[in-house]
Formats: sequence, C-alpha cells, structure tokens
Amino acid sequence: MNELLQYVITGLALGVVYALIALGFVVVWKSSGVANLALGQLVLFSSWFAYGMLSQAGLPVWVGIPLVIVFALILGWAIERFTLRPLIAQPILSLIAVTLGLAYFFEGLVGIIWPKSVASLPPLFPQEPVHIGTAVIKQEFLWAAVISLVLFGLLTLFFRYHKMGIAMRAAADDQKAVQACGIPVTKIFSQSWMFACVLAAVGGILVSSIGNISKAPLVETGLQAFSVVILGGLDSFLGAIIAGPIIGLAETLGGGYLTKLTWEGIKEVIPFIIIIIVMFVKPFGLFGEKRIERI
Repeated sequence: MNELLQYVITGLALGVVYALIALGFVVVWKSSGVANLALGQLVLFSSWFAYGMLSQAGLPVWVGIPLVIVFALILGWAIERFTLRPLIAQPILSLIAVTLGLAYFFEGLVGIIWPKSVASLPPLFPQEPVHIGTAVIKQEFLWAAVISLVLFGLLTLFFRYHKMGIAMRAAADDQKAVQACGIPVTKIFSQSWMFACVLAAVGGILVSSIGNISKAPLVETGLQAFSVVILGGLDSFLGAIIAGPIIGLAETLGGGYLTKLTWEGIKEVIPFIIIIIVMFVKPFGLFGEKRIERI
C-alpha cells in the first residue's frame, strides 16, 4: 500500500510539471498555429543554463534563477524575431521545419558548451523527506507540484483578465480582429514564444531538481509534455492541466508495476501508447476544439 501511495504522489507531482511545460506548447499553438517541436530541447538547454549559473558560476539561487528566467525571455523573443517572423505567410510546413531545426541546434549547442553527460543542480529545496501516510516523499516532488500549480493559477488570471492575455486568446480565433483593435499580431507571437521558453525553463529546473541533468531524459521530458498536449487537446489550457497528472500517473504506475513483467524501458513508452489510443478514440484530445474543414 505504501508503494502504491508513493507512486501516486510522485506521479501526480511529475504530471503537473509535464502539464506546465505542455502549457508552453499550447500558448504558441493557440496564438500562432505553430507546432513547437523544439520543446524538449528548450527544456534541456534551459536546464544546462541553470547549471551554468548555479553550479559553474556559483551564483546564489535568488540571483541565478531570475537570470535563467530573463535568459528564457530573451531566448523566446530571439527565436520568434529572427527565425519565425521572416516566415510569416509561408506554408505551415516551413514553420514546423524551422522548430525542428532549432531542436537539433540547441541539442548540439548543449553538447558544445557543456560536454558533460550528467550534472546536477545544487539543492534548491529542503532535503528532509516528507511522510504522507506510509509513503516517504522527497520534498522536491511536492515543491515542484506547488510551484507548477501556482504558475497555472497566475497564467489563468493573466489570460482571463489581462489585456494582452485576452488578445493572445483572441488571436487564435481571428488575427484580423486583433489587428483591428490596434494590437500587432507579431507582438502576440513574440510574447507567446517568450511564455513558452519561460515555462520550459521553469519546468526544466523543477525536473532537474528532482533528478540529474542529462540529455536524453530532459529531451524525453519535452516529448512526455507533448503527449500531455495530444491527450488534453492542442488548444486547451484545461486539457493540459488535466492530462498532465494522467500521464504522470500512467508513467509512474506503469514503470513501477509493469517493468517487472515487461522490460525496463516501458516507463518511457507508456505516454506514447496513450497518444496512439487517444488518436483513435478522440483525435482532437479530451478537451480540444473540433474543427471541420470544408473542401
């Protein structure tokens, strides 16, 4: 029983972090219609940059983390301004191919700047485990879940009540109407990528605080976040919030109980099995908007 409780709590915590990263994908998709295939590599690059600030440069957490956030904002602005904006009005396949190229670029850049295969961040949270019933949980999981939920709340308020948040939601439905209101659509595109990079950075820091910083697992974190997007719906904030814990639970429970019966890598495969099932049953995801295109 204590093993099951531990799997459930850690799975929910990881799932909330996956949902936070997935929200960055949803923001870009809703505002510009671009599928960000560099999501995992942005998580990877931001995590190593945090390592550079906190471990290599030796900056205190209260200085290093804000610098990582500022760097993510600049990175998101630069990606949109110099790689995607010149392709406005071009075929959508061109935009998707650019994000794929960015993914390989960031992955190669990490290998050049940080040739280490594995590294770790200094402790960001208290190290004493927490006892919940019969389960013993590392505080990193609980802090990651709390921080993710707080950010969800703040983003929900921003998109519901702030002028720019409302404009970003409106741009997903009618970009011409947004322009008629005097808001440049390019500004919305830029801000959506800045949001995405910040969410990837925060998610990468939270995941890296739980485990180590390593290339393959962090890229897989982005892919798992992508499975959250598919399950919840490409254009649904609510879908990301609900689908994240589902993916996290399926991953930890499957990895905990099915590994002994199948093979060691089943944990990484489970999110993609869920994607295949969902695509057959609900192609638009649990909460995605159904679109009918007439020919």
